[in-house]
Amino acid sequence: MAQAIELAIGNVRRGAGGPFAALVVRGGIVLASGTNQVTALNDPTAHAEVVAIRGACQAARNFQLNDCDLYTTCEPCPMCMGAIYWARLARVYYASTRDDAAGLGFDDSLIYDQLRLRPGQRTVNMIQTMRDEALEAFREWEKSPTKVKY
Repeated sequence: MAQAIELAIGNVRRGAGGPFAALVVRGGIVLASGTNQVTALNDPTAHAEVVAIRGACQAARNFQLNDCDLYTTCEPCPMCMGAIYWARLARVYYASTRDDAAGLGFDDSLIYDQLRLRPGQRTVNMIQTMRDEALEAFREWEKSPTKVKY
């Protein structure tokens, strides 16, 4: 965790992004690290955890990291939690809380609240269209001999 905190501090001092960093560790060895690069890359998905998970998956040559731990300087946001669960990480260690982050303007409570609502009730308009046509892709997946289950 100390290494992740140092990365976060360095990220701020360099003006490279927000005060967040993360490490993916397997058996005591760091597979990848990430810092918040949202503003540097103009990429709202470039959170430290996502950057670290992407790097670790490349290093491991696998989209599942079930034998790895994530060390992150702050409690993960909903997007990062999704990435954590999709990557099947074993454990997450975090330092500061989402309330600590909210105090600095990194408030993700709206997203947590919106996820609880049905699509038609959310503040971002969510309009379903062409479902029947899209289901054809699922039918193709079901019969594909090359599919990789996850």
